[in-house]
Amino acid sequence: MEGTITSSVANGIGTITFFHPQSNSMPGKQLRNLAAEIEKLGNDDNAKVIVLQSEGDKTFCAGASFDELISIKDIDTGLKFFSGFALVINAMRKAPKFIIARVQGKAVGGGVGIAASADYTFATEAASVKLSELAVGIGPFVVGPAVERKVGTSAFCQLTINATEWQSAQWAKEKGLYAEVFTSITEMDKGIETLAAKLATSNPEAMSMLKKVMWEGTENWDHLLIERAGMSGKLVLSDFTVNAINKFKQKA
Repeated sequence: MEGTITSSVANGIGTITFFHPQSNSMPGKQLRNLAAEIEKLGNDDNAKVIVLQSEGDKTFCAGASFDELISIKDIDTGLKFFSGFALVINAMRKAPKFIIARVQGKAVGGGVGIAASADYTFATEAASVKLSELAVGIGPFVVGPAVERKVGTSAFCQLTINATEWQSAQWAKEKGLYAEVFTSITEMDKGIETLAAKLATSNPEAMSMLKKVMWEGTENWDHLLIERAGMSGKLVLSDFTVNAINKFKQKA
């Protein structure tokens, strides 16, 4: 089943929307297309700020595609797949515009990484989070630096170790993953519209310089995240992980 990535620019606001019929999960091709779209709008002078969102009202992003994970049969393929998340995170990090994430529902694994890589994240009360990687025999190696940067080491360890438990949107706000949490999607969208409109009329040079300052210390992520992708790519080949993923697929 194919996913889609669409984008538009209006009134200085660039909007990127991703969709996949399996709870907005992320196959490798989808990840690469998303990274390319973020880079494209980052270089579009008409877009002063970027809003990143997904379709639907239940799940923001379910993380890695289990169908694709189970099909990985060699280290190179594993590295290529997990490098897709690295490409998205690095594209968000290096885009010279602020990125606002709209998290309308649950975020799992790589979805938490995307929410953490935004510069300002809005969410609803339904947007609980979970780093489920350890439960299927791998770990949040690629998204880890982005999540830990936002929530701190203690909260990152809590998410990573207690891999089968959801943490609430309020918990995510208290830890700094979400900037604002709303009771409804309608209220959240009003908040996003207000902030995006303000940023669209702010000084682009000042915002670009501020973004660089905010991301200081992450200059090694181009190398680090690919290295981490190799760790996940190796683990996904193990019998333990293959069996764990198959059990998850049977429950789904």
